[in-house]
Amino acid sequence: MGMLINIDNGGTLTDICLLKDNNSYKTKTLTTPYDLSKCFFDGLRKISEAVYGQEDVARLLAEVDHIRYSTTQGTNAIVERKGPRLGLVVNKGSDLPARLRELDVELYDFFVGNRVAEVDLHALDDEAKGAETTAVITRLTSIGANRIVVCFESDKASEFEAQFKRLAFDNYPRHLLGAVPMLFASELVDDVSTERRAWSAMINSFLHPAMESFLYNAENRLREYRTKNPLLIFRNDGDASRVAKTIALKTYSSGPRGGLEGVKTFSKQYNLNNVLFMDIGGTTTDIGQVVNSTVQEDRRGLVEGVPISFSLCEIASPGVGGSSILAVKDGAIQVGPESVGAVPGPACFGRGGKNATITDVNLLLGLLDPTTYFGGGLALDADRARTAIADNVATPLGISVDEALFKMRDAVEQKVANELQAHGTIDANTVLMAFGGAGPMNACGAADKSGISTVYIPKMAAVFSAFGIGSCDIGQSYSVVLKGDRQASLEGAYVNLMERGERDMFAEGYSKGEYAFEARLIAEKDGVELSHKIDGAVAIPQEMAKADAITLEVSVRKNLKTESNTHAGVKKGNPAKATKNRSLFMGDAGWQDVPVYEVNFMEPGVYGAGPAVIEEEFFTCLVHEGWEFVVTELGDIRLTKGEK
Repeated sequence: MGMLINIDNGGTLTDICLLKDNNSYKTKTLTTPYDLSKCFFDGLRKISEAVYGQEDVARLLAEVDHIRYSTTQGTNAIVERKGPRLGLVVNKGSDLPARLRELDVELYDFFVGNRVAEVDLHALDDEAKGAETTAVITRLTSIGANRIVVCFESDKASEFEAQFKRLAFDNYPRHLLGAVPMLFASELVDDVSTERRAWSAMINSFLHPAMESFLYNAENRLREYRTKNPLLIFRNDGDASRVAKTIALKTYSSGPRGGLEGVKTFSKQYNLNNVLFMDIGGTTTDIGQVVNSTVQEDRRGLVEGVPISFSLCEIASPGVGGSSILAVKDGAIQVGPESVGAVPGPACFGRGGKNATITDVNLLLGLLDPTTYFGGGLALDADRARTAIADNVATPLGISVDEALFKMRDAVEQKVANELQAHGTIDANTVLMAFGGAGPMNACGAADKSGISTVYIPKMAAVFSAFGIGSCDIGQSYSVVLKGDRQASLEGAYVNLMERGERDMFAEGYSKGEYAFEARLIAEKDGVELSHKIDGAVAIPQEMAKADAITLEVSVRKNLKTESNTHAGVKKGNPAKATKNRSLFMGDAGWQDVPVYEVNFMEPGVYGAGPAVIEEEFFTCLVHEGWEFVVTELGDIRLTKGEK
């Protein structure tokens, strides 16, 4: 295997994992939301030092085979409701806005609100109606629309949207400062459901500006180093593609999908049939489940409960993380969804943050060591943490800071537990995988509260989502709804999509024969779907002849994945040796010294029991009393409640 760099960009921290000659290296850097390319290159500098012993980005980029990038920025933006305001253009008399709003009132009002305009479709044939088009765009921008989505509801939606586009660009040429970015739903996706098409277009338009600005900036900077292969974007469908061939919506939840791919491999290694995972970052906790080593994926995914036209794996991303704001509302502690991110960050970071977070709590409980946190690269300020907790939680509740610490920790763990129970199926065989920078920290507490007695923490827990994208394939997917004479439409669409796939893979650097095509028909009849794989004749099977709608789906993929058949054992050997002790605040019991076990010095088979702390450069795990741990053959950690 050559050299691969995987980068997972989160709201607070950006994770970097480098794989080279069966060795792995990892590091983290603070996310710089004002310029994501800065933390991107900060991470490259740090990982080059880990590999070569000194910073040498030029050498790193000359030797690397692929750089794969995933992000939770889109997820975080929607969770926190931070982004551009949209205007929506529909055909006159359409009740589409009302139907969209019914699906999610709060999200629709945030995206669009009253910024809706109707256009008479039949008037668009007349060039003189350009004035009406101008008036529509002017009105939407004057009431705050930063970007405009055009979605017409008609059998000829694509034709009408093309007419509107021509008139709009005639009156607002794109080179003028007065031009406003516009997205036409029919150009983004072909779908029989107008609601799905509209939501897809709105979410894509919402995510597009930040993704475009950062990704092209990063790609241009990489070119300055003469990187031999382009930056690849890991998408939420599990594949990767270059920047120019990636739509913004495909970056939504792409970071968590990387974690899901890693969990799938992990479940095979340990023969685990029911794995529920939580990836706790700075802004969100990503939750998913892998049953029988299979990723659960919906052909028509949901984003915060609203339907979109693209497939998505089943991942929930509630707004609770290491940098989530903890505050008092109506006499109770509220966790998130707002986050302080990396800037200003938790109060203890000393960067001007004044809000309380679980990171501040864990510092005051003694769980975090200010001298070793974040690899020793980020000093923590306990006085600032105490002030933030006093001002935002303890005083409003009328309790002491010490009392507030446990109430805050319980609130966070309970919220995570509630989300685990709501998203996954938990039974006696369910195990919890905890990863991400903050995942292991409260893993035992969240497991206790959700009724799970076995927890696994992978040795690459701190950068597990970045690690998980390391073996993704390169490819694209396309779809067309068959209209009119369906057989003729199928034959034409099949040829067109195959040609499009060849062009896209040529742009990725692959010649014909180096990748594989797959095509299938999806028929919908009375809400039921029927799938047919096209192996030979390009024809509609008889059982689909009377379907309400038929969609041709084509995927083209260069397979880069390498499946390992390695199965790992878990067997106790020698007792683990603590490298030091740490004093933890135990409430009424006061301060108590507990052993600290450093992951880098723990051999397979060593075991121990809580209360204890397990830590490495970028994660800390609190082992509760009544829990035991053992290091597996592969260096991962298994925690069990009681002996197992």
